[in-house]
Amino acid sequence: MIVCTMESTLLDGLPNEVARQCLARVPFLFHPMLQLVCRSWRESVRSGELLKIRNQIGATEELLCVLAFEPENMWQLYDPLRDKWITLPVMPSQIRNIARFGVASVAGKLYVIGGGSDRVDPLTGDHDRIFASNEVWSYDPLHRVWSQRAPMLVARAMFACCALDGKIIVAGGFTNCRKSISKAEIYDPEADTWEPLPDLRQAHSSACSGLVIKGKMHVLHKGLSTVQSLEDGGSQWAVEDFSWLQGPMAMVGGELYVLSNSCIMKQRGENFPDKMVSCASEFQSRIGFGMIGLGDSIYLVGGVIGPGPRNQCIKPLSDVDILNVTSERPTWRPGSPMTHCRGSICGCALLRI
Repeated sequence: MIVCTMESTLLDGLPNEVARQCLARVPFLFHPMLQLVCRSWRESVRSGELLKIRNQIGATEELLCVLAFEPENMWQLYDPLRDKWITLPVMPSQIRNIARFGVASVAGKLYVIGGGSDRVDPLTGDHDRIFASNEVWSYDPLHRVWSQRAPMLVARAMFACCALDGKIIVAGGFTNCRKSISKAEIYDPEADTWEPLPDLRQAHSSACSGLVIKGKMHVLHKGLSTVQSLEDGGSQWAVEDFSWLQGPMAMVGGELYVLSNSCIMKQRGENFPDKMVSCASEFQSRIGFGMIGLGDSIYLVGGVIGPGPRNQCIKPLSDVDILNVTSERPTWRPGSPMTHCRGSICGCALLRI
């Protein structure tokens, strides 16, 4: 029988060090129930010490974080092992229907950076007069609270954003006046400070995204074959022409996969032909989805079915489709659909906790 009071040990008959290891092994999905047991359990589950123990004993989990267009500013987390969704408190940003932001996870917290409003005035077509911002929000999953953090040095939208070595790097994008920029900066979550980095060597009039490949941040501009990578510990950007396929990308097991011409292709690198992994023709009419690697699989989340010959309206989706790229014959399988969110995916990231 478990005896749990403020004066007692966490688990009767066990040293607290051992009891904390027991609590650390409980999946994150059940943490809200653990916190209801008693005050000492709640304090232990919410402590930063629990994250350290989970790392030490190999009990960390990777959860998928998703923000869709509907409902406004509401994130959901997905547990891939239990095929369950968790709904987070609404992000308290004053920006309506936030979009075009960067998102990354560091030290067990989710960071939502920059971006602007995707809420369109039907009369003027204006995005609530906010196309880009410098605001930063973090979500603490242990305490289930959002907190505003130090703003970026430069307001931006549609930019590259990556977590690397415990910090967050942003580069490129557009200002609130829709002017492309080459500025880059780095965020230290512990100090809650931003510092400038060398400018990108090239700016472009298209959106850019970021990937971490072999321990380096790579910045890709839509429609360009050249890629800029951060070299020499962040002291300069190098420009290379990789001639990668164009399309949504995902990293799985350190390998780059691209959805191109209705096929999932594995980028093999210089002097090696790209390898077709699986057909994805069933998603041809699906737009605005999120694509991300989690574990040994690629996840396609949400999106909308656009108007076509047989469909005169736009249908928002909450669907999740999963492709295990390591299996002998990769085939798509459905996952549990999002329980609250649907429609175009504004952002998705992995949260390690």
